[in-house]
Amino acid sequence: MKISFIDKKLKGIYSKVLKNSRLCKEDGIYIYETRDLIGLGQIANTVRRKRHGNKAFYIYNQHLNYTNVCKNRCEFCAYAKDEGDFGAYAWSIEEIKKRLLERIDEPVNELHIVGGLNEDLSFEYFIDLLKTVKKVRPKATIKAFTCVEIDYLSNLAGLTIEKTIQQLKEAGLEMMPGGGAEVLNSRIHETLFPKKIDHNRWLKIVKAVHKAGIKTNATMLYGHIETIEERVDHLITLRDLQDETCGFSAFIPLAFHSENTQLSHLPPTTAIDDLKNIAAARLMLDNFDHIKAYWVMIGEKLAQVALSFGADDLDGTIIEERITHTAGATSAKGLTKIQMEKMIIQAGFAPVERDSFYNAINAPINT
Repeated sequence: MKISFIDKKLKGIYSKVLKNSRLCKEDGIYIYETRDLIGLGQIANTVRRKRHGNKAFYIYNQHLNYTNVCKNRCEFCAYAKDEGDFGAYAWSIEEIKKRLLERIDEPVNELHIVGGLNEDLSFEYFIDLLKTVKKVRPKATIKAFTCVEIDYLSNLAGLTIEKTIQQLKEAGLEMMPGGGAEVLNSRIHETLFPKKIDHNRWLKIVKAVHKAGIKTNATMLYGHIETIEERVDHLITLRDLQDETCGFSAFIPLAFHSENTQLSHLPPTTAIDDLKNIAAARLMLDNFDHIKAYWVMIGEKLAQVALSFGADDLDGTIIEERITHTAGATSAKGLTKIQMEKMIIQAGFAPVERDSFYNAINAPINT
């Protein structure tokens, strides 16, 4: 495919891409610095279409955020509450069962389960949670807990990380989301979330999870105090780990929402930055199969555009997302299957409903 670049320096990056040569840190920095957004998008789209053609994936999933009480209280988080605060909650196992049964007639294929570090919940609660979800939804994949939660549960149970993962796996854990890393950088950790595990601990835990045969996603929270160089370092660190474990399924750039946080003075991310993060991920993470445009974070309309900037997956129906909306997200709290497919078709792609491991449930709809 011939591309006419406004920014001629992008030709070098495109040449590397065509030769399947790995991009370096300087290339990654320039991806963020270039003003030739269309040229950059075309490069990323070339890679995206080479991998996935005209397919765009989505999943019928349901989110369960079991508690918003959290002892860490990170500065960028609008979701967390202290015990006794107005709006603080922790769902009982019966409440979780009730919420599952309310949608039992829907073809939910994945349960996405994350929450705060609530010191009133025992390790047995989490085992019961997994077993209950698996009993109610035996055919759905349980994708639960960040590495931050795994670290917390390990300390709570007095078990090694490896034994903690094994017990959770035996109770029904099948996959993990990629949150909690934010940006893999000591400066940002110390400034924004000093009580949370640092990047070295996060990497150690995710390695153990992959070794246990559990696939995970990976994320990057961008648009706060991080520099472009720190973003690129984050991507390269993930790429290096994927070379080692092959355990990452997808990468999800997460646009920071500052409303109701201690960083509320920061402006929202721009559409340009959102699309550059999608493109950067697709080009730098050459060993990741999938890049998500998480419509909850960037909105439905921009997520459609992102499918032409390197993304091949819009995530899912969600069904009552809570965390991002407490920080001011204006996207829908959930979408129907018909709405998901319409978004994809209108963007010029063929929708493919998938399971958690990217096996097609329905054949792609031709556009």
